[in-house]
Amino acid sequence: MARISGVNIPNEKRAEIALTYIYGIGLTTAQNILKELKFDANQKIKDFSDEEINLLRKRIEKIQVEGELRREKVSNIKRLKEIKSYRGNRHVKGLPARGQRSKTNSRTVRGNKRVTAGSGKVGGAQKT
Repeated sequence: MARISGVNIPNEKRAEIALTYIYGIGLTTAQNILKELKFDANQKIKDFSDEEINLLRKRIEKIQVEGELRREKVSNIKRLKEIKSYRGNRHVKGLPARGQRSKTNSRTVRGNKRVTAGSGKVGGAQKT
């Protein structure tokens, strides 16, 4: 099992799919990396030689992935909160920040779960 950027890459998957297991690399980026290195995208990771995996590792080190990317993402959200922007306030409140409808969607995020109403009686009818 190849290990790139602290992530175990599955051996049985095609190269372009296996690279998407790394946070920050999507399908398009994976395809571009493989095209740049002139590797076959349909080849499985287990079929790559150690030299090819090292080339992949070196190429991926140039991209911001995994922990470094996560830290930057968190710091960007923290900055929005500190300057009290609209998007920052939405993050603080736990609401959608990108203009999504929130009247009918994102109910569970808002803590507004609909519960089916009963008859209103506490104990129900009992025979004595």
